[in-house]
Amino acid sequence: MADVVVFCESDDKGIRSSSLPALTAGAALAKQLGGGVCAVVIGSGTGAAAADAAKYAARVLTYDDARLAAPLAETWAPQLADAVKRVGAGALLGTATSTGKDVLPRAAALLGAGMASDITAVVAANRFRRPAYAGNAIEEVEISGPVLVASVRQTAFPPATPGAAGAIEAVAVAAVDALGAELVGLHETKSTRPDLGEAKVVVSGGRGMRAGENFKILEELTDLLGGALGASRAACDAGMVPNDLQVGQTGKVVAPQLYIAVAISGAIQHLAGMKGSKVIVAINKDPEAPIFQVADYGLVDTWEKAVPALIAGIKKLKASG
Repeated sequence: MADVVVFCESDDKGIRSSSLPALTAGAALAKQLGGGVCAVVIGSGTGAAAADAAKYAARVLTYDDARLAAPLAETWAPQLADAVKRVGAGALLGTATSTGKDVLPRAAALLGAGMASDITAVVAANRFRRPAYAGNAIEEVEISGPVLVASVRQTAFPPATPGAAGAIEAVAVAAVDALGAELVGLHETKSTRPDLGEAKVVVSGGRGMRAGENFKILEELTDLLGGALGASRAACDAGMVPNDLQVGQTGKVVAPQLYIAVAISGAIQHLAGMKGSKVIVAINKDPEAPIFQVADYGLVDTWEKAVPALIAGIKKLKASG
């Protein structure tokens, strides 16, 4: 029997919604190991986050220290390693966000543990499924050793639901060594739209949009549908939109109820980030575009004609409804 430690990212309001799928995966793995789930919260001023995490885990360890305010792998990974040893856990899980991808491998190295990245299913106590070759194949990986580490693909597991209140334990933080690293600045994009990784509707534009100002019409469509705006790597690299909107293998992986791809050819790297969407609608003037191979609905037309017509149709439906 062994417990599972789940790294929960947080802010001043509580744990981030991106960590809820990791808690679900942690519960599934804990069932295989015959143990429970212990959530770990790291940072400065973690009271609200710890209380929030206690809704989802029987035990919560909180590492609250001013020296841990910056999300640095050099300072956070040792705390995760300490939590695993303190609990006597058999596994450490976290979400494959930018922070998770930074902190978890370093924690695995400190623990001398094997790691599986971006898992999409828990098969057994030490066996997982994960995508390979840009999502074109699914492989099963097995980790040997007394402790294992895994990052969880956010869209592959449902969010955890609140349960009974767990016990919170504040851990005294020992020496903190950033190893010369420091947080120079954090630039956040403020938006009234839902987070790209969690939105039920995503509208993405590609290189065919030609210029950043042309994305305004996609923003109008996005807002009408209550969704999030995305983009292909080509559009981001061309400077049309910020890089944090990139959907794809090297961007964000999304799986909304509805994904609308506008002027996106459908390169394999982009498909790896969105082909798990429930319904895919593609609009492209090229009838041979690869995006049509994964689309549920396809329209061969220019975005200049198709998107305004779609917007007008949605406005008409909303007016009559």
